[in-house]
Amino acid sequence: MRTGLFIALIAAAWLGGQVEDSLAQKRPPASPSESTKVSPRKEDTPKKETGRPADPYTVGFVTGSPQCTEFAIAQDIATTLASGQETGPRGQVALRVLPIVGNGGVRNVLDVLTLAGADVAIAPVVLVDRLRETRTFGDISDRLTYIVPLHIEEFHLLARADIRSLAELSGKRVNLGDEGSAGAILGREVLNHLGVKIIESNLGPEAALDGLRKGDLSAALLVSGKPVSFLTQVSQLDRIHIVPIPYFKELLQQDYLPSTLRHKDYPNLIAAEASVDTIAIKSALFAYNWPRGNERFRLLEFFVQTLFTRFPEFLSDAHHPKWREVNLAAQLPGWRRFRPAERWLQQQSGGEAALRKAFGRFLEGKPTADLPDHEELFRDFLRWRERNPVK
Repeated sequence: MRTGLFIALIAAAWLGGQVEDSLAQKRPPASPSESTKVSPRKEDTPKKETGRPADPYTVGFVTGSPQCTEFAIAQDIATTLASGQETGPRGQVALRVLPIVGNGGVRNVLDVLTLAGADVAIAPVVLVDRLRETRTFGDISDRLTYIVPLHIEEFHLLARADIRSLAELSGKRVNLGDEGSAGAILGREVLNHLGVKIIESNLGPEAALDGLRKGDLSAALLVSGKPVSFLTQVSQLDRIHIVPIPYFKELLQQDYLPSTLRHKDYPNLIAAEASVDTIAIKSALFAYNWPRGNERFRLLEFFVQTLFTRFPEFLSDAHHPKWREVNLAAQLPGWRRFRPAERWLQQQSGGEAALRKAFGRFLEGKPTADLPDHEELFRDFLRWRERNPVK
């Protein structure tokens, strides 16, 4: 155990340096198609860079800003997969994961489509669907594939104390996030659907929080999986709270889901025993569809095998709670799964039908009244599967 902890600490230290390097890297200028909307026009199809990545053993993982949960998920993957590997004579490992800071929206998808060292990205499913439908980056159906659906990302609408409802934001200055981000594109869409006309700002999370404190903003939207650790920076002295976002199925269609934020999620923002209704969107881990036989295809295959095999480790309390929403066997309608990921699932469980059958076996003999909540139950089920392979 001491050896494992020592290795984990070394891996974490190494990751910190790599993350700082990635933050300092110069990124290409934003594409003209990265506008205030997902353009319905067909743009020139962006090309994948052909230059060889600096490290052929490093998977480039595009994620959201460091303040968001998606970045924490990427860090979880990087640190966990870095630990427990056999090292070479100079400390080298066969697989590394390098988080690359994106904006959690269009930029993430564009990076995977263009950067030679960007292999995978966390992105909102609805946003990637829109990019495909509008052909903003050309036909991406064969250029993107998915590895696994992930967690849902909640809409957090922070507001000053004098704002008590969404309707009161009409005519007020509201920050929706950086241009091209999920908050900017989808926040604008939701407010338009609900008939709330605002004066829009496009600041990053830190600047938006500062604007709320100074009174320059009436509200700020953050789209990320709860709990967002960045929001622990908000204190009761700031007189900031979370405003409900009503879920109207007939207006928001199937792209959005109802969700709830509770006191246990944000004790400094939501009173004890209270809750705030909001909406959410699904996210997924997308990958560039490297040709079979390409060295990046083989690296991504190794990444998937390692991630899936070690998946039960992510369900511990040491990792973000959003991991407990992830079901490896879940499917993403309309998209093709990365072939090695599909093959791994078939080999392990014979597909989703066998997984459901195994879950039923796990529930046998358990009194209904004694069952824990679904997330805890599914975590126990996955651990049970490790000891009881599907036959």
